[in-house]
Amino acid sequence: MATAGAATRVPRAARLRKQELILLEAERQFARLGFEGVALDSIAAALGISRQNMLYYFASKDELYRAVLDGVLASWLEGMDVLAKGADPEAAISGYIRAKLRYSQERPSGSAVFTREVMAGAPRYAQTLAHSVLPRLRSDVRAFEKWARQGLIERVNFTHLMFVIWSATQAYADLAPQFALLIGKPRLAERDFAAAHALPTELVLARLRKTPG
Repeated sequence: MATAGAATRVPRAARLRKQELILLEAERQFARLGFEGVALDSIAAALGISRQNMLYYFASKDELYRAVLDGVLASWLEGMDVLAKGADPEAAISGYIRAKLRYSQERPSGSAVFTREVMAGAPRYAQTLAHSVLPRLRSDVRAFEKWARQGLIERVNFTHLMFVIWSATQAYADLAPQFALLIGKPRLAERDFAAAHALPTELVLARLRKTPG
């Protein structure tokens, strides 16, 4: 005989799995078509469920879109405190760039949704970005400032350095199909992402290394 606890756990697990499937399909469609180009009916049809059934999980397209962006942002920020916690700038910068590239490799559709929203001026997500991303950026800049005060790196505009790192790593999500086409591959391989990590890392470190004298 099933216990009451088991009876409540199974439906909850099923509900969470259905939410996950809806979010994954919504992420794919928002990545391709943007917010305006996606209809709830098209997401429901792709999953083989009714629109009404999907509205049981997400009450509107706006709510679903924000849930997708929340998931993308949480994944992006997860483990991105390498700089703030790092004592050795070279190891921390290398780890940070590797983590950003890994995200671009593993979740390009999420990156595309995020990029579309930001490029449009973040009309539906500006407040969340200000509350979540800006503090992290300031924390990372403070890490660079600390290393500069300790004499471990040269001083540059660290905010714009972060923008350069973001741009270089983000490109491997947004432009990966183009990059693969230009080097004659159906898709970028693991060694391509390894090269994408090595070169930007060395360029950044070369600029920041203290010169004798």
